[in-house]
Order: sequence, then structure tokens, then C-alpha cells
Amino acid sequence: MSAAKKRKSKRSAVIPPGLRNFGALMLGPGRPVLIAILLAAATFAAWHFVWREVRDDVLSSESYLVTPQKVELTPLPDWIHTDVRGDVFRSAGLDGPLSIMDEDLAERIKNAFSLHPWVGKVERVRKLPQARVKVDLVYRRPVCMVEVPAGLLPVDIGGVLLPVDDFSPIEAGRYPRLIGIDTVPLGTTGESWSDARVVGGAEIAAAFGDTWEELNLSHIVASPSGITSEYTYTLLTRGGTQIRWGLAPGSNAPGELPATEKVARLQRYVRQYGSLEDRNVPQELDVHKLHEPRVSSRPKS
Repeated sequence: MSAAKKRKSKRSAVIPPGLRNFGALMLGPGRPVLIAILLAAATFAAWHFVWREVRDDVLSSESYLVTPQKVELTPLPDWIHTDVRGDVFRSAGLDGPLSIMDEDLAERIKNAFSLHPWVGKVERVRKLPQARVKVDLVYRRPVCMVEVPAGLLPVDIGGVLLPVDDFSPIEAGRYPRLIGIDTVPLGTTGESWSDARVVGGAEIAAAFGDTWEELNLSHIVASPSGITSEYTYTLLTRGGTQIRWGLAPGSNAPGELPATEKVARLQRYVRQYGSLEDRNVPQELDVHKLHEPRVSSRPKS
């Protein structure tokens, strides 16, 4: 082997194979593609470095900042007078600045709104352009007032305690009144009363809806059934009529009529006789397991 060939062979031996391949690409037909890849990588690296330096300032700017005014809620129903959105943003759940770029923003907003006593369910949280957020909510609906020594406490169909301050005395008086309850809520507003009598009474009130006032009803009374651990209920009208209702709508007792059928029977009675009251004496109506209401007079007290 000649001296020149030996020197060339030695130089080739000390050059790493990867570098030799890179050099071949740079000198070969793939050079334009390789240069483009290198430029893109350099650009990304420079962008990443700059973004890391300015990220906090950019995300805290007004363009990315989520304020209460940028959060759109499902319209509030007539019975809610509280500023639900303001309450949530004043709570500990959403304290501090919020950026639309935060990865956990939707989850944080969902969790915060789910804690509000008027919110029964957070269906969806959506990010929108211009740092806006839309929150789809299902609100709790008051169905009756539970009479306790301290006053009247509103509950929904599940016996969940609702904000008392949202009801004026006149508004509270329009709802069915559940009486004879000797317990108090174990939790705070937005939590269940944890009394089966309250839940059953609320279910009965919800079954009537607007029909409650049309039938001139006033009170719901729960009593032990004497047969099972369930409670039986009596309804009172403003004129003194007592209506034997039976078990709560959620009961699975054999032969127990659906609540809708019981309400319908009372409506048919009013259409036939004009009222649930008797002009002469107080009366009792029994809609429990009967095809038509049974009427029995009871002596005046």
C-alpha cells in the first residue's frame, strides 16, 4: 500500500461513522431537505427558549385572563336571586388569576360550580375564543318548605337544603309546607337533610307542581305507617279538609298508586264537586288504593 493510501485510510478511521454519513448528506442530493430540517429545529429551539422566558407574562395578560364577566352561565330561573357566578368566583375554589391556557381550567371551574348550593349538576364546561368560558348548569328547584322552630327551610325534591335568603316571606308562603319534622339538617346549605320524612314530603310536593295552589292545599304531614319502616302522609287544605295520601312516591309497596294518579284523582274530584272542601263539615278524602276518592265526614274539632 502506498503512503498516500495509508494516510487516507488513517483519516477515515478516526472520523465517526455518523459524521461521515452527515457529511455525505450535506454533499449529496439530500442537502436541501437536511438544511430545511436543521432550520426548523433551530427555529423551534429558539421559540421554546423565548416562550419559556415570556410565558408567565403572556398568560397573565388580559387577552388570556378569564374574569367572571367572561364566564357565561345557563340563565338563572326565577326562583334564584343569588349571584351564583359571583359567589363561585369569590369562593376559595377560583381564587387567583385564571388563564384560558391553563390545562386544568375546565376541571377547576366544574368543581367550583358544583359546590354551589343552587347547582344540582355541572353538565359541561367549554372554552371559547377571546378567553371566554361557557358553563352549562342544572339548577336545583325548590319544591316545599320544612317548618322548624327557627322558621321555614326550603328543600328540593331530594331533600337538599337550599339558600333561605333567596325567599321572602311571601315567596315562602306559596310553597307546600311540610310540618311535624323534629329533626334539623345535619349539613349546611346544599346538602341533604338526611331525614326520610323530608325526602318523602318533598317528592309529594314535587308531584303536584302548580296544581298544589289550584287545589287549595296547604300542608303535608308525615306519620309512621305502623306496618313498615316507611312513613304515610296526610295532606291538609286551607279549608280544613284532610286527604289520606298514603306512602311517599318512591315507595315500592305492592298496590301503591303512582303519585301522578293520586293527583289526577283529586283533580277529577274538584271537577265533579267544585272543591275539596265541604260547606257544612270538615271532611276526609282517601285516595289511597281506591278507584275514586272516598269521602267521610268528620266532626268539627
